[in-house]
Amino acid sequence: MKLDSQIENKNRMALGAHAVAAALAIGSPQLYAAQSTDNCDNNNAVACESKKTNTSDEALERIAVHGVKSSVYLYEASGDIRRVADLVDTPQVITVLTQDQILEAGKTDLKDILAAQAGVTLGTGENGNAFGDRYIIRGHEARSDVFVDGLRDPGMSTRESFATERVEITKGPSSTFAGRGSSGGAVNSVTKKASVAYNLGRVEAGLGTDDFSRITLDYNLPLSDTSAIRINALSSDKDKPGREGISSERTGLQVSGVYLPTSRLSFTLDGYYLDASDVSDLGSYFDSTTRKPVKDIPVYAQESDFLSSEVKTLTLRTEYEVNDYVTLYNATRIGETENGYITTGARGTSRAESDPLAPGAATISLSTHQGNQNVDYKSTQFNLFWDTNVLGFDSNFVFGLEFTDENVDNGVYDIDYNNPTNCVTAGRRGDTNSYCIIDAAGNKVNNISQLMGRTYVDDYDDASMNIETVSAYMMNTVHLNQQLDLYYGLRVDSFDYNNDTLSRGTETTYEYSDTMYNGNIGLIYDLSENVNIYANYSTATNINGGESDLGASCGYGGVCGTASQVPDSDPERVENVELGTKFMAFDDKFMFTASLFQITKSDVMESVGEDDYAALGTLNTGENKVKGIEIGFVGNITDELSVQFSATTMDAEVTDSINENNIGLTLSNFAKDSVYLQVRYELNDSIVIGGDYAYQSEMYAGQPDSAAGYDSANSRYSIVVPDYQVVNLFANYYATDALTFRLNIGNAFDETYYTAAYRSGAFMYLGNANNTKLTATYEF
Repeated sequence: MKLDSQIENKNRMALGAHAVAAALAIGSPQLYAAQSTDNCDNNNAVACESKKTNTSDEALERIAVHGVKSSVYLYEASGDIRRVADLVDTPQVITVLTQDQILEAGKTDLKDILAAQAGVTLGTGENGNAFGDRYIIRGHEARSDVFVDGLRDPGMSTRESFATERVEITKGPSSTFAGRGSSGGAVNSVTKKASVAYNLGRVEAGLGTDDFSRITLDYNLPLSDTSAIRINALSSDKDKPGREGISSERTGLQVSGVYLPTSRLSFTLDGYYLDASDVSDLGSYFDSTTRKPVKDIPVYAQESDFLSSEVKTLTLRTEYEVNDYVTLYNATRIGETENGYITTGARGTSRAESDPLAPGAATISLSTHQGNQNVDYKSTQFNLFWDTNVLGFDSNFVFGLEFTDENVDNGVYDIDYNNPTNCVTAGRRGDTNSYCIIDAAGNKVNNISQLMGRTYVDDYDDASMNIETVSAYMMNTVHLNQQLDLYYGLRVDSFDYNNDTLSRGTETTYEYSDTMYNGNIGLIYDLSENVNIYANYSTATNINGGESDLGASCGYGGVCGTASQVPDSDPERVENVELGTKFMAFDDKFMFTASLFQITKSDVMESVGEDDYAALGTLNTGENKVKGIEIGFVGNITDELSVQFSATTMDAEVTDSINENNIGLTLSNFAKDSVYLQVRYELNDSIVIGGDYAYQSEMYAGQPDSAAGYDSANSRYSIVVPDYQVVNLFANYYATDALTFRLNIGNAFDETYYTAAYRSGAFMYLGNANNTKLTATYEF
């Protein structure tokens, strides 16, 4: 399955394989597929690539004529150009979700796209923190391990897919590529880029239930033989299915331009903008008596609720092919994100005995959760690709330098409540005047959305963080013989950390520096032309206070310890051992993977307190292990039947902790079993039907990367997120070569399900109810 080592790296570059990939995924009938293959230059990159990969004229005609009818579920290469081998020859599980899969599944937000995948779960933010999305991969936090085209996307924000070509999920630690973090894996979004190789236009317009409307534009225009521009635009609006008033409104634009001054030099400049204006929903809450989430809770969002996210980035990529064996590549990005939210929570409680209307009666009271965050960052990454022969072995070297400068300001709002309270509730701090959505007679109050009458203004920043990181790395793929390859890499990250926090009037500065070392080594052996086995060892590290939105909140990823203790803390260490196999079938249109893995996270930071620290001399008191099996396959079983499947079964255990009662418990927000299946079948030239199925076993709430909350008195976990299974359906009708209609039915059986829970059970995120969307796609 191994390609010639001298051209393997070339197939990662933008002018060849990416042009074919875009044509496959977008399927424009305007593709320049009939070009001559007599000479390979930038002016006929598609034909050139087809010649390199022995693509037949019939295959090119299928790309050109059938367009989106030829759905692509299998993608063979990573969007991270540093991964020089095809995915089947990479000793690690990397799940690639193509644009076709994403569109046909009817998902648009990265959160929804990832949540369905096996081995990935969602978490909640501290105290209702609504910044962006929290992803958990193989039991470990990955909210800060999100990348766009191989560069870290820092901060917490809303992430949309309108300008996304593919989404890649790397399973298992990968700090050689990612730097800090990536304990359980990382996510990389591959964006749409301009190309001189084809001329295409595509407009999608959709309407649906829950006030759904969405329009996208994707237009790539070659301006000359050496330059092109590509525009992607978005306008969308919708309510959360089943939760009228919980809304999201999105406006987005990405403009990409490419310039090829010579056959060996290219410049690609991308500008990205997204404005997201949402009203978020903390869902239901956990009833400790029935030990189930409360169903049919009314929508309780207030008129003043909002979740806003404005994202602006500018990225320049420069690629220079020095000769047939050496290529230089640089990607530089500057970005700015502004986030803010005020959202409402609801919890079950009782009216206090001092309540004048119904003392002791059960009710539901409202709470307020709020914050804002501004992120400014700069990042540049230099790579040198060198294909050579060392000691008689063909080798593909990658040498890299990277610099990042991240500045994050977290703040709060000053909120006034202009309407009178309507109940008195009992709590740990005594009786409190409150807002209740259940009246004294046990009925829902009128005008819930206007109950509190909140107004707000910006107040102050409670945490200002800066991290500057300088990184150097080296990776190599050594072809030991026709059957055996060796993969290895080393990375050094040196960082300076500063975090100025303000808590209850006390200002504290946390400041320290450290250097982290990570690496990976793996072997992959071809048992036959189509089957291999592999073994891989990789590491990762997490720094103290690395999560951008937490300030000094240790439990959720903020700084642990006092200002004097922090410099003495060590990074959390992660080690992964993985054995697996991969093979291609059905004329290399279908890939199967299976892996057995164990992730051990040691030196886990815990909030030990000053007295315990004096005795222990460390914050790094925890350890946990995750071990499991993952099986997956993707591709075409027949010309008509395409499929993507993944299933994971895992066990997690806390093996050491400052709190001995935690030892032996599972991790929070961890699903032992999960399954995802997406299928499409072409009934004929005009009609395609399909759908997807997701299953997730029950989880238990708690703080990230820590033991799930446990009720020792009753020998059970405290807060349970029930297992669920969801089915979505779709159908495509190809009215003409240029016009396609797609029907999506989400949650076809209207399953009520919950995707995550806060550690106290005070809120539990609700999944989408049944919904229907009809989308028309026109190509020109």
